[in-house]
Amino acid sequence: MSSPTSSRGLAYASLAASMALVGSYVGLSKLLVAVFPIFLLAWLRFGMAAVAMVRWVQRTPGEAPLAPADRRLLFLESFLGNFLFSICMLFGVAATSAVAAGVIMAGIPAAVALLSRLWLKEPLRPRVLAGVACAVAGIVLLALSRHNGAGSQPAPWWGYALLLGAVFCEACYMVIGKKLTAQVSPRRISALINLWGLALVTPLGLWQALQFDFGQTRPTDWGLLAFYALAASVITVWLWMKGLRHVPAQQAGVFSVMLPLSATAVGVLFLGESLALAQVLALGLALAGLLLATWPQRTPVAA
Repeated sequence: MSSPTSSRGLAYASLAASMALVGSYVGLSKLLVAVFPIFLLAWLRFGMAAVAMVRWVQRTPGEAPLAPADRRLLFLESFLGNFLFSICMLFGVAATSAVAAGVIMAGIPAAVALLSRLWLKEPLRPRVLAGVACAVAGIVLLALSRHNGAGSQPAPWWGYALLLGAVFCEACYMVIGKKLTAQVSPRRISALINLWGLALVTPLGLWQALQFDFGQTRPTDWGLLAFYALAASVITVWLWMKGLRHVPAQQAGVFSVMLPLSATAVGVLFLGESLALAQVLALGLALAGLLLATWPQRTPVAA
């Protein structure tokens, strides 16, 4: 039987790995958007993931049937965290820039802390607040350091509004997930919210599929799409829900700093981008935020 400390450590590792994987496929998804229309891309992603997770839909032994409240939460989890987040993020990045997305997405930990306080009634511990502040400061510095300022055209206001909407969609996804993991297994949550995402995007996906020339796609495009589908809908969701079982939502939200950090790492290691001093400082701030939010607290010794 695992100890509480080891369970907490595994939860932290699951949360960090989930957000790091999200950051990696967010960067790679820009290659896919150049090939597939956005709604068709989302439809193919959910469809592939549904095939991969078909056996996860069934209840595990000993798991209680879904209550009406759980069904409503599963729909909201998918509508906000899968459907709306993908649309807001992809269209927002297309209308603005990756730098703007990085700056605005740095607000996810703060949004999670706020929502978890309002909805889950989780107390706002000072160290978690300090960790959120470090995480936000680090990612803002990271995003600003990547801006070259060379003759960029002003972006429309609605592009920034979509990115801000994506922040709150992701925060709602994290907070609702915390509520769900108390009653439903992580694997089943992953499968059910993916099915809801498939149902929501199917009309728009079919509309774009009828107008799309599939003959222009290369085998490498399909391989990248398969990775995107498995990473976005299967692995990251399962890892996140597994970690949420043992960690308060506001503390888990700090791990969202791994998203833009891992995206930057992909750019440096695989796309030939350089790493400036400001980016190193941003990485240090983000890691300091993680340490502040996750370092074990001393338990007072009884007299």
